Amino acid sequence: MNTGAIWQVLIDRLDQMQEAGQSADFWLRDDDAIEPTAALHRLLELTDRYSVPLTLAVIPAHTDERLERCLAGHRDISIAVHGWSHENHAPDGEKRQELGGHRPGGTVSEELRSGYARLKALFPGSFVPLLVPPWNRIDAEVVAGLGTIGFRALSVFGPEASGKAAALLRPGLQIINTHVDVIDWRGTRACRDHAQIVRDILARLEQVAKGGGSVGILTHHLVHDENVWAFLSKLFEITATHPASRWRKVSDFIGR
Repeated sequence: MNTGAIWQVLIDRLDQMQEAGQSADFWLRDDDAIEPTAALHRLLELTDRYSVPLTLAVIPAHTDERLERCLAGHRDISIAVHGWSHENHAPDGEKRQELGGHRPGGTVSEELRSGYARLKALFPGSFVPLLVPPWNRIDAEVVAGLGTIGFRALSVFGPEASGKAAALLRPGLQIINTHVDVIDWRGTRACRDHAQIVRDILARLEQVAKGGGSVGILTHHLVHDENVWAFLSKLFEITATHPASRWRKVSDFIGR
């Protein structure tokens, strides 16, 4: 399938939605922000160009005022808490996890409390009470204490309606996930095939049509290759202006 045909499939689906009086909400979550870099500036320029709101999952232990100054003046930026230090505490042979059951619950909670307070102080105008667990993994017992810290939402990866996501639900806590990852983490660790990413977006649009929700796009600016940047540019070009798609700030979903 050539490049034009890949994107025409998405355009056709959005056209169908428009004709049916339907629309879809998109949101963008980018993980592992710490400090100003060339890649971050490139992401900010790209999202500004297409007026795409950006949620940055920031690692509290490693960031400081340099990031705050970098983001000043950029519109529609939301700052979420990306764990504490993005450090793996799982033993060898297990999947990497910072917010698991490998340490005392009080230790994990205190780190999250510190991260929450640090980012809220650094970014008072753009902070959102959203936790993004490193590696999209978190122990259910850790989730149970998030409300006492102040978190109102949790974002991992995958359909919110799945059994795994449902197990994390707690009163007063929303699950606002990402659903489409642009990186081939288990293979090349570069951009996935554009056609496959588009197919994932289309599959998520079908889930939204049936059960509601949003289309969450997941990126990691520090590891983007040129194919990722090209994909995002084309995706924004199409969806930022199509009547059947809307890019939303994650805060629009919190409290619904």
